[in-house]
Amino acid sequence: MPSKPAAELDTFPNPTPRRDYRIHMEIPEFTCLCPKTGQPDFATLYLDYVPDRMCVELKSLKLYVWSYRNQGAFHEAVTNRMLDDLAAATRPRFMRLTAKFFVRGGIFTTVVAEHRKKGWRPQATVSLDSLPAQRSVR
Repeated sequence: MPSKPAAELDTFPNPTPRRDYRIHMEIPEFTCLCPKTGQPDFATLYLDYVPDRMCVELKSLKLYVWSYRNQGAFHEAVTNRMLDDLAAATRPRFMRLTAKFFVRGGIFTTVVAEHRKKGWRPQATVSLDSLPAQRSVR
């Protein structure tokens, strides 16, 4: 097998550090083990962040997520630990990790954890819905 799980996260320089922009990733194959029963827990992870100087490299993120496959972890603990690791590696302006776990015992669990750089405030959102429609010229 050419790749192995890895706990290290690689980064690369943000190509546009002067601008706030959002990076959104969906990771549909997260698995870890229930620390009580040892049974697998499955989740889809949603990572949203506004990078500062560094971005997370995708292959290292994939191997990092894979490293949890055989670890026992409560949903709340694993979500917060992953956010801490990602924020430490990239030092983003803002980062949110949403973990949507599949049903276990008739209960769906969603854990949302956020990191915000001290002093950072998001720029105002521009709504294009309120702009007048363009008329076509014929």
